[in-house]
Amino acid sequence: MGACEHCFIKNNNEFGTLIFEELENFTRSKTTLNVKKGENIVTEGHIMNGIYCLRSGKCKLSKLNTNGKSQIVKFLRQGNILGQRSVLSEEPSGLTITALEDMQVCFIPKSKILDAIGENPTFSLQLMKNISHQLNEANTSISMMAQKSVKERLADIVLQLHRIFGTDSDGYIDVRLTREEIANTIGTATESAIRLLSSFKADGILEVKGRRIKILDKEELLHASEGYH
Repeated sequence: MGACEHCFIKNNNEFGTLIFEELENFTRSKTTLNVKKGENIVTEGHIMNGIYCLRSGKCKLSKLNTNGKSQIVKFLRQGNILGQRSVLSEEPSGLTITALEDMQVCFIPKSKILDAIGENPTFSLQLMKNISHQLNEANTSISMMAQKSVKERLADIVLQLHRIFGTDSDGYIDVRLTREEIANTIGTATESAIRLLSSFKADGILEVKGRRIKILDKEELLHASEGYH
């Protein structure tokens, strides 16, 4: 089991504000979990008894709507932490978190997180800043879903995936999603997502091979996301 005080992941999240002794305390109490692709790390409505740190891999955050369909609201990768809002608000998780590939995550108990908050104001402030940032992201997402067309939302999401995951050695966005997952992200039927991807491909904006997507014309994709058809 890796030691938190020596883990490079802490430089990518709020844990980078903790001092050596506080990180040592995390190491003594944490649990490292191996999560298989398709497994849930957290289920919506679950009581959060701690925070998860994504040591490796990628995941999606989704919420069930009133008709029982899953809406994907966010994607995260190695270095992010999960559950801080629920731990601080003492509310059940509002989202289901599912592995998009095999992952390794570290679980730090709530009591240790609260101890660190009480002892380290910088850590507490950074948590608040990141929760505020996530709230702003959620507001932007709600606005996008309400105001943009499905085609604009698809262009927006492809650009977001590129920013979050980067590209692999072949230039494809470094995450593989099913057509259903793409549809559930932009709030449309799977058939509609397939047609729109084919349209972007025909226009030379995207290259699509199975679940792999490569941006060929970023400027045109930006125009599509902004409604310039």
